[in-house]
Amino acid sequence: MSPLETLIGECAEQVLAAGLKCPLPLLKTKKALARVQAGERVYLCATDPGSMRDLTAYAVEAGHAIAFAAEQAEAFHFVFIKHGAQLPQ
Repeated sequence: MSPLETLIGECAEQVLAAGLKCPLPLLKTKKALARVQAGERVYLCATDPGSMRDLTAYAVEAGHAIAFAAEQAEAFHFVFIKHGAQLPQ
């Protein structure tokens, strides 16, 4: 199992937004984060070229942590940790 697959397995929600254009990956991610508890993780896979910029900016603005963000296999992969949890130092 790859490190990304391991991270995905730890997520409470998965958002598969491949093929969707902005703003749909962002909107689906916001909804998923609203459904989970503080400290839980949400995985997102998107192919929209603006995803890395837009979702990173959203996470910073909303106070969510980004546990993983990378471009792999022509897609952008993110793991967000919902705000409100004590993060390990």
